[in-house]
Amino acid sequence: MQNISLMSVTESVEKNNIIFGPINSRRFGMSLGIDLSPSHKQCNFDCLYCELAPAATVDQQKETLSVDSIIEALQEHLDEKIDVITLTANGEPTLYPYLDELIDAINAIKKDTQTLILTNSASLTDPKVYNSLLKLDQVKLSLDAVSPEVFKKIDRPHPTIKIDEIIKKVEEFSKEYRGKLFIEILFVHGLNDTSEEIAKLNEVLLSIDATRIDLGTIDRPPAYPVTGISYTELHTIAQMFNKDLPIHIASRAHAEANQQSYTKEQILNTLDKRPLTKEDIVLLFDEQSQREFAELLQSGTIVPLERQNIQFFLQKENIKRKRIHNEH
Repeated sequence: MQNISLMSVTESVEKNNIIFGPINSRRFGMSLGIDLSPSHKQCNFDCLYCELAPAATVDQQKETLSVDSIIEALQEHLDEKIDVITLTANGEPTLYPYLDELIDAINAIKKDTQTLILTNSASLTDPKVYNSLLKLDQVKLSLDAVSPEVFKKIDRPHPTIKIDEIIKKVEEFSKEYRGKLFIEILFVHGLNDTSEEIAKLNEVLLSIDATRIDLGTIDRPPAYPVTGISYTELHTIAQMFNKDLPIHIASRAHAEANQQSYTKEQILNTLDKRPLTKEDIVLLFDEQSQREFAELLQSGTIVPLERQNIQFFLQKENIKRKRIHNEH
């Protein structure tokens, strides 16, 4: 392994600051995290909703860990029960300058464990990063907005970053990539939750071959004075996307007060528009509606299907035509 080292940071960061978890992720299973910027935030975005303190955007890491130090820390945890090794950071992990070498080193020792990166998508315009991500088993790309003005307001990118260039590369990557590709959209009240922006997102998403599209909102205290949207609003937004898109509501914000009454016909109609998880059902349906759902499930009218660590429910007659069942 190439011994790449910047002594000022590598020698001062303790190994237990590099590795965190394992954490039982609802979306990705048992995840062991690798923080590629454990000392402080280094990011090419300064998102309004970020849980980290505001910071000036950068286009490269200035304080960097060595590949050897990361692998040494990782090897101490490989015997633990984990589904994925997740590359992330206090900031943007693709700014790590030795990402390609690191991925090769992890792939050499990971055995059957999957590799995953959580990225804001911006660095896909860099050919080296693009090709490095092709080596991973799973990639999660953020795409909060497609309109330049909304993108700039919500994600506050480095001045060199253009959303049109990102979209082009996300589309291209989705056609070439052979792993599991997840798209994440985080909704902020009054910014990217308008019908106009959702329609534009829908159009772009139809050109992307995604394994799953996760819709979320603010769950943790944000860096700036913005607010999220409710679970009911997320569910309404999910209905606005094309039925063939593999939409999943990932956030459960403000869910406790949103239960409603549904007849069996309404339940089937809802599932026809969008498959739901058990969590969705508990949060969306009142007690009587949940009993109606249970009867439909027992009769076989509704069937469960596991997809990428998540169990969805839908009408049995629709199971073949829902894109959510297709392998990427």
